[in-house]
Amino acid sequence: MINRFLAILILFCSLQVVAQTTAPKFSNEFLSIGVGARALGMSNAQVTSVNDVTSGYWNPAGLTKIDKDFQVDLMHSEYFAGIAKYDYGAFAAKIDSSSAFSVSLIRFGVDDIPNTTQLIDADGNIDYDRISSFSVADYAFLFSYARKAKIPGLRYGANVKIIYRKVGDFANAWGFGLDAGAQYHYKGWDFGVMARDITSTFNAWSFSLDEETIDVFEATGNEIPQNSLEVTLPKVILGVSKTVKISNKFQALSEINFDLSTDGKRNVLVTGDPVSIDPHMGVEVGYDDLIFLRLGVGNFQKVTDIYANEKISYQPNFGVGVKFKGIAIDYALSDIGDQSEALYSNVFSLRFDINKANHVKARFE
Repeated sequence: MINRFLAILILFCSLQVVAQTTAPKFSNEFLSIGVGARALGMSNAQVTSVNDVTSGYWNPAGLTKIDKDFQVDLMHSEYFAGIAKYDYGAFAAKIDSSSAFSVSLIRFGVDDIPNTTQLIDADGNIDYDRISSFSVADYAFLFSYARKAKIPGLRYGANVKIIYRKVGDFANAWGFGLDAGAQYHYKGWDFGVMARDITSTFNAWSFSLDEETIDVFEATGNEIPQNSLEVTLPKVILGVSKTVKISNKFQALSEINFDLSTDGKRNVLVTGDPVSIDPHMGVEVGYDDLIFLRLGVGNFQKVTDIYANEKISYQPNFGVGVKFKGIAIDYALSDIGDQSEALYSNVFSLRFDINKANHVKARFE
């Protein structure tokens, strides 16, 4: 067993050394946008408090907090003035009183992109009928499992994720990765950790350009892409949260997360090499477990104004939610980090809670 452990450790360290030299920043960055309007309204501060089907994305350990037999969540949002569309769907179910699983699907894509590589025919004439269209889309499939530990208050879980990226008929990539997370409740406080891409996630790109497209690329001075390997380095998210009961009807939840990236310097609040730290926080105030108001702040960056003065910018987010008889409707006003008010997006998500016992009872009545 010791020899096996040492072999795995050496392999992991070797992969990390190779990844540090070949991995680009922001690989598979579509998986950093976030899912669920509740989370987006709280600036993605979720790693400790998430307790529903979206746990498969934020922290699989939270799946064990689901108090229904099944949950289904759907979300749609559009970014960059509707050019890019982001869709999410997930299903979660309890296995027994101490374990649960979920399956999640994410798509982020831009459709109907004009392909003008054949706009000019062999005689040098412009022919608009030669314009076609294609889509660029990223897909992620997450398979999650979680269970309660024998230690009171401790939960843990893991994801297996498969990534498929497609650029029309020109290129595609397959990727595979692992995530792991844990949550711990202690004396009224909740602590969480989520490790994404713990062994690094590898995307293998394959290009299939036809001869005509290659000729156009060469004539216009564009580089001919080659089959390659793209690596996503690990990221660790730490969090702490606390829920306070204000009155019989009101309660408030506050959470702060710290994203620790390992791909070198990033323009975040705490910049380092290779580790940078990006904090974000959110607050949720609920009334009678029926109506919720959410606020969040994140995306702290160091910017320089026209007078060469350095300052800290940030991105606020806002959200509301309603939950009634097993149906939750959430809304968030957010974007994906460009800090442009003009490009803020309206995000909606819908969740269904299903109990088998209630379903059977209703069927017989």
